[in-house]
Amino acid sequence: MFRASRLTPCQPLRAAGLAVLGLALAAMPALAAAHDPHPIDIGAARQLPLGTVVTVEGSVTVPSGDFSSSSFDEGFAIQDHTGGIYVSVATNLGFTVRQRVLVTGQLVDSFGLLTLVPASDSDVEERGHGQRVRPLWVRTGSVGAANQGRIVRVVGVITQPVEPDPPFGNKVFVDDGSGPIRVFVNSSTGIDVSSLAQGQLLSVVGFSSAFNDPEIDPRFQSDLREPANP
Repeated sequence: MFRASRLTPCQPLRAAGLAVLGLALAAMPALAAAHDPHPIDIGAARQLPLGTVVTVEGSVTVPSGDFSSSSFDEGFAIQDHTGGIYVSVATNLGFTVRQRVLVTGQLVDSFGLLTLVPASDSDVEERGHGQRVRPLWVRTGSVGAANQGRIVRVVGVITQPVEPDPPFGNKVFVDDGSGPIRVFVNSSTGIDVSSLAQGQLLSVVGFSSAFNDPEIDPRFQSDLREPANP
């Protein structure tokens, strides 16, 4: 994500990253004009070089602005049968889960998260009702590049006290025995983490993301719950 800093030493790097992103965006209109708007699979788009302009289509899995407290944008995420991706836009376009959206944008790396950046709002088109996306079950130690951009589910034990990271959100670490994964609960989601405690068994559903290291970003209160059948 675009977090300015979860750790103070990252601030200069963040500033440099935004400068590079700004230069990339400045060059995008010319690139977009020459791009064939026919959509390709998101999984195929994810394999292309950074800087490539692509058109993809999928169902919304992360509502517009849900991660704004750490991304500093009003982006959303989409997924098709081959993969998912975060779309970074400055305007809240009001997308909700299961809307079908067509997006043309440039592939950009943001601290390890592959992101699609449209040149303008006109490069984002709502196309009705999309397919339901079911979470992909993974082990906590397997959250990463292979499933980045998808909605995933893990079940594990909370390994340490919830760690506030104001104003961005809260960090929760869970482990199912395969290795810990950071769960980043964005303040902008409104999710209440006050009932979470070290040693608790927790089911987590969310966007497989990254901020230097892999993480899961839940979207709704219902994404964090005690497993029905531990």
